[in-house]
Amino acid sequence: MKIKDLKELGKEVLQEKFKELKLELMKEQSQVAVGTAPKNVGKMRTIKKTIARINSLLVMEVKEKI
Repeated sequence: MKIKDLKELGKEVLQEKFKELKLELMKEQSQVAVGTAPKNVGKMRTIKKTIARINSLLVMEVKEKI
C-alpha cells in the first residue's frame, strides 16, 4: 500500500493491518524455511515495506502527541 493510502486510515485500522501483515510475513518466511518455493517471490518484499510504512506512521502519531 502507498503511504498516502495508509495516512487516510485510523490508528486502530493501522494496528490491525500491522498485525495481519506480520502474520502473513511469518507464513511466507516459514514456507521459505521449509524449502518450498513461494508463490510470489516479490510478495515478502512488499509486505516488509508496508509494515515499515505502517510502523513509521504509528511512531509519528506518538511523537505528535508528545
